[in-house]
Amino acid sequence: MDESVREPAVVASPAALEAIATLVAERGRVMFFQSGGCCDGSLPMCFPDGELIVGDRDVLLGEVGGCAFHIDGRQYEVWKHTQLILDVGEGEPEGFSLAAGEGKHFITRSRVCACEPARPRIRREDSRKS
Repeated sequence: MDESVREPAVVASPAALEAIATLVAERGRVMFFQSGGCCDGSLPMCFPDGELIVGDRDVLLGEVGGCAFHIDGRQYEVWKHTQLILDVGEGEPEGFSLAAGEGKHFITRSRVCACEPARPRIRREDSRKS
C-alpha cells in the first residue's frame, strides 16, 4: 500500500449515513463517541450534539454525515492504524445511545489501513482565546 495515500480514520456506510440524516432532520445535529466500554468497544454511542462532554484526552477522528466522531484517547492509541466504519445493526441500542432507526442501532466495523492522523480535540474555551 502506498503510504502517501492515507484514508479517513472514520467513514460511514450508506445505511449509517441515511440513519444520521434522519436523526439530524428529526432532532438536530448528533455526535458519536467510541468508548472502550461494552462489547469490546464495538458499539458507538450516538448523542444529541454537545450532550456528552468530551474529555481532554479524547480524540476527534473526523466527521460522518457532517457529525463529529470522537474516540477514547487510550483506545485511539490501540486503534490508530485502523479505519472505523460506522454502520447499522438490528436491535435496540444499548445504554443511552440514540437509535439508528426503528429497532436498529449503530455499530462499528474496522479494517487496518494507512489512516489520516486524528486531530487533537480543541476545547471550546481554548478556541475563543484568540
